Amino acid sequence: METILTVSNITKKFGGLTAVKDLSFTIEKGNVYGILGPNGSGKSTTLGIVLNVVNPTNGSFSWFDGTTSTHDALKKVGAIIERPNFYPYMSALQNLKLVCKIKEVSEDKIQDKLELVGLWDRRHSKFRTYSLGMKQRLAIASALLNDPEILILDEPTNGLDPQGIHQIRQIIKKIASEGTTILLASHLLDEVEKVCSHVVILRKGEKLYSGSVDTMMASYGYLELKTEQSQKLISFLTDDPRFGNIEEENGMITVVLNEKMNASELNELLYKNDIVLSHLVLRKESLEEQFLTLTKTRSN
Repeated sequence: METILTVSNITKKFGGLTAVKDLSFTIEKGNVYGILGPNGSGKSTTLGIVLNVVNPTNGSFSWFDGTTSTHDALKKVGAIIERPNFYPYMSALQNLKLVCKIKEVSEDKIQDKLELVGLWDRRHSKFRTYSLGMKQRLAIASALLNDPEILILDEPTNGLDPQGIHQIRQIIKKIASEGTTILLASHLLDEVEKVCSHVVILRKGEKLYSGSVDTMMASYGYLELKTEQSQKLISFLTDDPRFGNIEEENGMITVVLNEKMNASELNELLYKNDIVLSHLVLRKESLEEQFLTLTKTRSN
């Protein structure tokens, strides 16, 4: 599958604050990717880095085949990372014609893009008369004027009412169905679950999960384990592909299961490897519970 974007070990520090820490992920053509995490988890900073408006402290990223310069690659990218900003006393049509001049693209696509976002009938209305949802839809139309290979959206439904949220999500699905790759940042689990095919979950700038939404939803649950041989247990779990993400806090080891396994089966397996458990609990989580478990605030 064709690679659109590769992020390799990106770190971004603002003074003593580490906004993004050693982040790596890959975006393949034709998918809808969500960068999901609580506010302050590094989502917007990550988007700013790949759009060349924020300089990383360490690490690198590359667009498309890896030999295209960022300047040339961004000509094939559409992005909305701030509030829609158009001339308030100009109509939607006038604003988009101006965008075409700035982007040096033909005005031929304006009608098509306005129809896509449901604003063709309001093309002669001044921007200042638009609702917040309409402004966001106009921004999406603007970002699509150069027929980008990837559309990048930062919190696309933030501040919208339920109807506006529904409209934006339907538009995103339609754009994706026509073959455009989409990368969106969101703190809304519901958004990722309904719109995205893949997800990167961040907490405090660190990647906690990267993969398909379906795989995450098909989780076999997770185990809570305690032993006096914590490091030996962690090493054993790390080397076995049947186990996924492993975390340790206050002596409790939490490990995600990659395949179905019952508690007695695991206990016997560990005992044969000279690891004795003092605590073993198998839990099953919903997607929401998994997300909350992964992103819960930890005390330092």
